[in-house]
Amino acid sequence: MRIIGNIDHPVMKITVFKMDNKLSVKFETGLYEQTFKFRESNELTDFNAIQRLVDEHFMQQVLENFAKLHQIKNAALGRFIKEEDEEFEEIV
Repeated sequence: MRIIGNIDHPVMKITVFKMDNKLSVKFETGLYEQTFKFRESNELTDFNAIQRLVDEHFMQQVLENFAKLHQIKNAALGRFIKEEDEEFEEIV
């Protein structure tokens, strides 16, 4: 797998990879990452095509997914911490 380019964005790091017949786009922000993989086709062949594919709408949806991932993680941590607190006996 090799990096074929980066797409500038103020919030996310966006890296484009190519391996065999696949192009991958990895979005990173904070502790989260999302990767989308595409099969190479007549229209989708290189970095320029990926730049056109990953438009503002696509990036906005990725940011919404990051927000959802954050909610899922925080909810799980909240349940985990609550379970940990219940293990201690009550001292009066």
